[in-house]
Amino acid sequence: MPPAITSLFQAATGNVGGEEFDILLQTPKLRLERILSHGHASPPGFWYDQAEAEWVALLRGAAELEFEDGLLPLKAGDALLIPAHCRHRVASCSADALWLALHVTDEATS
Repeated sequence: MPPAITSLFQAATGNVGGEEFDILLQTPKLRLERILSHGHASPPGFWYDQAEAEWVALLRGAAELEFEDGLLPLKAGDALLIPAHCRHRVASCSADALWLALHVTDEATS
C-alpha cells in the first residue's frame, strides 16, 4: 500500500486561539507544523523566545514578523530561519496566511 498523501492546502484541524495547527511530522528532534492563521497576530506585548530554532515558510498570503530591531514583511514563497532565543512576534498577517513551521532542537543540528 502506498503512503498516504497530505494536501498542504486542505483545512487544518486543530484550532488554537484563532489559528489552526496540524502537526505533519514529529520526531524527538524535529516538529513540522502547518499553520493557518486567519489574520491572527501575536497579542500586544507578547514575544516568542523559543528554546528551539524555527524555520518558517509562508506558503500563501502575506505577513509581518516583528523582531526587536524592526519589522520583516513576508509574501507567499518567503522562508527564513529564526535562531533559538531570537525574540519575535507576528505583527500582522492576512486572513488566508498559510505557513509551514519546522521546529528544530539543538541536538538535531549537532
